Amino acid sequence: MTLQVGDKAPDFELKDNHGATVRLSDFRGRKNVVLLFYPFAFTGVCTGELCELRDNLPQFSDRDTQVLAVSNDSIHTLRVFAEQEGLEYPLLSDFWPHGNVSRAYGVFDEDKGCAVRGTFIIDQEGVVRWTVVNGLPDARDLTEYVKALDTL
Repeated sequence: MTLQVGDKAPDFELKDNHGATVRLSDFRGRKNVVLLFYPFAFTGVCTGELCELRDNLPQFSDRDTQVLAVSNDSIHTLRVFAEQEGLEYPLLSDFWPHGNVSRAYGVFDEDKGCAVRGTFIIDQEGVVRWTVVNGLPDARDLTEYVKALDTL
């Protein structure tokens, strides 16, 4: 079941595209978090969404917000993807145990073996304040994230 607004966001520990450990709890009391799950690196819709975030990153940093993008790809795949696309925010690997964090957030598609397009805005106290889940082929609207952040 997907997390709802008002739920406490499950903490997690994942490796980023450089092999560094990232924990959601590292941002508590410091920053809001846009936690973005996406199916696979190097696919058309995912690349478009992540590059749009890259091009609009100041809209998030100006709002004391950290963007964290999560897929079920390996850290090695994510490293090459980030370098190729110039992505400077953390790409987190939910590779093993496969989809564990995606499942905790209710966005893992068991039949496809990947996360669907789930986005969670988490406030500095670790509470989900906004969420949207789109199907695999449906890109999300970045302006909706920004509007939601402005309500915090």
